[in-house]
Amino acid sequence: MTILIEKLQKNDTVNLLQFELENRIFFEEMVPSRGDKYYTPEIFNDRLAALLDEQIQGDSRFYLIKDRHQRVLGRINLVDFDEYREVCHLGYRIGQEHTRKGIASKALALLLDSLSDTNIKIIKAKTTTNNIASQKVLEKNGFVKVNISDEQYEINEQKVHFIIYNWTQDF
Repeated sequence: MTILIEKLQKNDTVNLLQFELENRIFFEEMVPSRGDKYYTPEIFNDRLAALLDEQIQGDSRFYLIKDRHQRVLGRINLVDFDEYREVCHLGYRIGQEHTRKGIASKALALLLDSLSDTNIKIIKAKTTTNNIASQKVLEKNGFVKVNISDEQYEINEQKVHFIIYNWTQDF
């Protein structure tokens, strides 16, 4: 499947909210809930506006992962840019219908290729010990496991830890 990543824009609001609503239960199996209010149009619009402002300021980059028909398959983000330390943090989510197709790996590869206009040298990521698919996506794209958190979290009555990964740009 051919995919592309496009920077988040105001006109993505309706499609993005639909994507989030369609996949809410699936996402909440792996990550903490964003709460019911997040999914109301007014709050969602406010949150999207804040993300777009953050993107304009250069502190983060938010992308939608789309197919050739412009259908939203997922999201991938680089946040908390620290230009001085040359580091940022990665986050992504793929819709349930689109998992196990290599979309996350392809999107992450596209994202990493897009870094030439930044001075980012290190990307930090984390996933839970129960999210084997995410661990594979990170490792396939050159991320190295650097730590497992001591703190334990409960998600859907399952006890998990966070696995911390780093990616370092080769020069």
